[in-house]
Amino acid sequence: MMRGMTTLADQSTVAADWRRRGFSCGLWVDPPGQVWADFVHDTDEVVMIVEGQVEFEIVGVTHCPLPGEELIIPAGVRHTVRNPGTAESRWLYGYGRGNASGT
Repeated sequence: MMRGMTTLADQSTVAADWRRRGFSCGLWVDPPGQVWADFVHDTDEVVMIVEGQVEFEIVGVTHCPLPGEELIIPAGVRHTVRNPGTAESRWLYGYGRGNASGT
């Protein structure tokens, strides 16, 4: 499920919003070509692209959110994350209160 942001928010603003909604917030940086395959977490995950390109494959459907757009990955759903670009990607991620580690 994608949720658009009208303007790109800085990490502290996003972190405050996510905390209010019960999520942690961290910054992840991936090199070009990085693939994180077949992850399943026991809590909802929220992600937001800060810079670059990131693809999220969730239940066989590829999502390509734009910077500032939010994507929710439901708990228990297998997903793969890719940086298909030629540059580093930076994205925010957060896990629901049930498990801040996101395992």
